[in-house]
Amino acid sequence: MISPEYCRLMARYNTWQNASLVTAADGLTHAERWRDRGAFFRSIAATLNHLYWADALMLQRLKGNERPEETIKHSLTNPSDWDDYKTLRLQRNEEIETWTAQLRDADLGGMVAWYPAGGSTRVEKSKALFAVSLFNHQTHHRGQVHAMLTAAGAKPQPTDLPMLP
Repeated sequence: MISPEYCRLMARYNTWQNASLVTAADGLTHAERWRDRGAFFRSIAATLNHLYWADALMLQRLKGNERPEETIKHSLTNPSDWDDYKTLRLQRNEEIETWTAQLRDADLGGMVAWYPAGGSTRVEKSKALFAVSLFNHQTHHRGQVHAMLTAAGAKPQPTDLPMLP
């Protein structure tokens, strides 16, 4: 279905697109980043926080942690400080790129298993499908942020994969 090379490409794309959104959002005020813009997670900042925390949860599941919610608390409001967010986002990008750099074909075989937050029913999915889901989830929500930034007058970079530097 996928390969380690695909994962490395998508990790690079993730880093590039996150940098684009952060750079565009740098031109907004704190209040503008948190303004309710009618998106699923309401604001630019909350959507970016969702991505930051969801990336951590999904990456932990891919690494074999069946209960990452016990140590990683999803938050739409944390971090609330923009500089803190930028530092943490860079670290998460690096964590994803490091994970993909070490992948081998065999690492994408088998299953990912986890217990949804507060749940007792174990969920299992193909590891390859789950890796694709990690990158698809990022793209979905970054698209929302891109639209909110554009509507706010900011200018994020194009999102087309062939434009990846």
